[in-house]
Amino acid sequence: MPALLALLMGLWGIRRENSMWRDESVTYQVAHRSLSEIWHLLGNADAVHGLYYFFMHALFAVGGDSLVTLRLPSVLATSVSAFLVASTGSRLVGPRTGLIGGLAFALLPMVQMYAQEGRSYAMVCTLIALATFLLIGAIDNSSRRRWTAYALTVVAAGWLHEFAVLALPAHGLTLYLARLPRALMRSWAVAAALSVAAVAPLALRSTDQSGQVSWIGWPHPGEWLVIAAVTLVGVLCAGYATKPAEPATGTRARAGVLRLVRLTLPLLIVPTATLLLASLYDPMYLDRYVLYSQLALALLIGVAVDRLWDAAARTARPAASRSRAVVFGIAAAGVAAALLPVTLQMRTPDSRKDNVTAIAAQVRTMASDDAGVLFMPSRRREWALSYPDDFRGLTDLALQRGPRADNTLEGTEFPADRIRVRLRAFDRIVALTDPPGQPEDAFPEEAVKRDVLRQEFVVCRQAQAKGGQITLYARPGRC
Repeated sequence: MPALLALLMGLWGIRRENSMWRDESVTYQVAHRSLSEIWHLLGNADAVHGLYYFFMHALFAVGGDSLVTLRLPSVLATSVSAFLVASTGSRLVGPRTGLIGGLAFALLPMVQMYAQEGRSYAMVCTLIALATFLLIGAIDNSSRRRWTAYALTVVAAGWLHEFAVLALPAHGLTLYLARLPRALMRSWAVAAALSVAAVAPLALRSTDQSGQVSWIGWPHPGEWLVIAAVTLVGVLCAGYATKPAEPATGTRARAGVLRLVRLTLPLLIVPTATLLLASLYDPMYLDRYVLYSQLALALLIGVAVDRLWDAAARTARPAASRSRAVVFGIAAAGVAAALLPVTLQMRTPDSRKDNVTAIAAQVRTMASDDAGVLFMPSRRREWALSYPDDFRGLTDLALQRGPRADNTLEGTEFPADRIRVRLRAFDRIVALTDPPGQPEDAFPEEAVKRDVLRQEFVVCRQAQAKGGQITLYARPGRC
């Protein structure tokens, strides 16, 4: 049932009103490059997503390049993750914990968001869910085959995104808290070390490309609130689930609960805390990088609700079991209703930072074929790459070499002096910028664009789209 719910939730509104945002647009346009072009791109940018780009290239070749094809891998991955959450909860505590945890996972807002994302994060989450499940099996029945499967799964996750390896210290803390035999600890340590070694080349390469994520800042207050709330909910669920049990609970059941809590609390806290600590040196925290922490939150919710069910069963009259089920059903419906506004919003273009589709359509409406176009800053050229027809006939005034020819994501721009000359050769220019209030890049190439437009042009028309502003400039008297 959890896998089915996750699948249905993922398919519901998967097209997001036929929109795409900038990160998905990168996936879309890179996956359309040839294998050699993708390979050469990875030498300059986005090595961290290389395996995913090759996968999407193959998928587009087989299944077409629709928005459904773009997002379907994430939908299916989330469905598998829900199944693995349910399986993990069932194995450690019981079927009810697994069922509730799996259903909770499918409904978590962050999970819903990335279940419909044309990026690798949901697939990474699935592989960490599988690695966690395999870890339990290796602990219960240690063998070289089981530890090899565990290590290979972590490596696969790490090659989809290197921050997947942050699950390893969480797993290590789980083993430490369980006070397992040294032989088991050594087996895990070997598997973890080999996994890190296998992912290290990717990590080193992407470190050289760290300028790509220089835009990431320290988490804003809203993000801190979410981090604190998620952590608090997880800790409260763990505390309730592990409080002294009634005699009827049984030693074996309590042992399973303790195992689950030792497994999940580190996975909930350690990867996020590690990224936040690293951000003291160089900001790099984004919630999607540790999406797999939601696996732990769902399991903690599952075990806490299961314990609550047991407590209600012990205090209720024998004839009240049906009433208890009704009460829990109403409570579950209430939670689903409370999440409905978020659930609906996730399936609209406004749920993402921008709407590349709407921006491109607005350009087509506003611009004439004799106009120039400017992207301010240059990385906003991504808005044009997935919808080239909407920019056909426009001259990219700052572009020296296109992305494919340059083996980059956005191409290379002319020096500032050359950009100034090219701008002065046009009477009408469409400028694509971030929304008002965003910081302006101080690079000379960006400053000269702003200076020429302010000093030599006037604003004729201006339009807003989600995450962007489109402005038509013209020479005075030429609007």
